Amino acid sequence: MFSGQFLGDEPTILLVFVAALITALATGLGALPLLAARGRSGGVWLGIGNAVASGLMLSACMSLIVEGMEFSGLRTILGLLAGLWLIMLANRWIARQGDHSIAQLTGADAGRALLIIGIMTAHSAAEGVGVGVAYGGGRDLGDFITVAIALHNVPEGLAIALVMVPRGARVWQAAWWSVFSSLPQPLLAVPAFLFVLAFAPWLPVGLGLAAGAMLWMVFSELLPEAQKELQGNLGNEGLGAIVVVSFAAMTALTLVL
Repeated sequence: MFSGQFLGDEPTILLVFVAALITALATGLGALPLLAARGRSGGVWLGIGNAVASGLMLSACMSLIVEGMEFSGLRTILGLLAGLWLIMLANRWIARQGDHSIAQLTGADAGRALLIIGIMTAHSAAEGVGVGVAYGGGRDLGDFITVAIALHNVPEGLAIALVMVPRGARVWQAAWWSVFSSLPQPLLAVPAFLFVLAFAPWLPVGLGLAAGAMLWMVFSELLPEAQKELQGNLGNEGLGAIVVVSFAAMTALTLVL
């Protein structure tokens, strides 16, 4: 993946940082497909965006839980419950703050954007630890995990963009916030690489935490709004089809990786 002459054949701090930075930048690519949808907003488009984001996030949750269970089932479940608790606290805190503004979004739309960006940031923290721990196991494993996470981050960036762009944010703004949500990856990958034994036990907790927060977001925010927007157009049948197809596509990508 990287030139051996530039970074060496064995994992180094520079290699780990650059690899994790690449996974973070890949998240911004997820917003690019929405360039074709510029100018569309409201109603059906908003509902479809929420439905697609729900399917992508549900599949990501499944992957996180399965991966966490391979390390520790108990810690993954504890992390999941902690994620639920933290996202509910964050939602109440945001609601008490009154008006918000982010990337041309205001009010409830900005609140939803802040929530999903916060959730994906927690998700990215777990992935950053994963990259560092993987390189602690050798160059080949680290390169493989880096490629897998980078490709996996593209649809996660799309999920963020699908929440932001239909509500009025520009595509470049959604891309920026997608990358911003992944900045914990290069920041945490290096210490996780240097202190594998200290970070590894917390990896399943982080994976579960991100999954719990995303599950709450899907069932509490995205699906109810998608149902409201699509009720008079595609109906529940169309909503269910969009969610399942998105879920299947994301899951297929995960299986390929």
